[in-house]
Amino acid sequence: MNRTQDRPVTLADEHARAWRPETARARFREGLTGATAGVAAGHTQANLIAVPADWAYEMLLFCQRNPKPCPVLDVTDAGATTTVLADGADLRTDLPRYRIWRDGELVDEPTDATAHWRDDLVSFLIGCSFTFEWALAGAGVPIRHVEQGRNVPMYVTSRPCRPAGRLSGPMVVSMRPVPPQHLSAAIRESSRLPAVHGGPVHCGDPSALGIHDLARPDFGDPVDAGPDDIPVFWACGVTPQAAVTASRPPFAITHAPGQMFISDDRDEQYRVA
Repeated sequence: MNRTQDRPVTLADEHARAWRPETARARFREGLTGATAGVAAGHTQANLIAVPADWAYEMLLFCQRNPKPCPVLDVTDAGATTTVLADGADLRTDLPRYRIWRDGELVDEPTDATAHWRDDLVSFLIGCSFTFEWALAGAGVPIRHVEQGRNVPMYVTSRPCRPAGRLSGPMVVSMRPVPPQHLSAAIRESSRLPAVHGGPVHCGDPSALGIHDLARPDFGDPVDAGPDDIPVFWACGVTPQAAVTASRPPFAITHAPGQMFISDDRDEQYRVA
């Protein structure tokens, strides 16, 4: 298919919100790119990292030891390009944009990873905080980056993850400014979805996480906060990419931050009482 249609998704576009997940994946397969917050609303989104099979156990162990940033939704067989999370989906083509890593260095950001795919790759689909945004919105919590048509801001923190063999690295967090009167609801509602990062890891002063300038995120876009908003930080599924940078495996494929895999699962499937 033609993948020259390289333009961002408009998050305020009600058509994108109303897409079925298979429609969203088809549009991405054709070349549409952009942050996926609010796209195919109500359907679970996931981070992707694919590593060679001889690194897969360490990646699985890294996720098991760091469940807040790396909650695993599916792990594929080596070489597989499909996932139980979406019937007929192709992990090589159905995300808006990918990142290709060699020896810990980012070498390409294609919209189609087919040419880079290898028969020994094991793919991990990891929960995404976009999934709990429906619960926040339903509780009246404003989602500033969605309101402003931006990607969520993400930051590399000074908080180390627990290592696993050759894999180590810092936790990455996403940030959403929350008005004080909605803070308890944001904590309560996200905590009910532990498979997609659960409750926040920190609220308030970003310097406690080693973050010195909220206006300069490491990934995503800065967002405009309200005058009384409190910065609230959730563990983020970009954390494995920080581990790739720190640990330098010979090869990996990931999603581009904020440009997620959209599954057939419904968000409410992951909610616990």
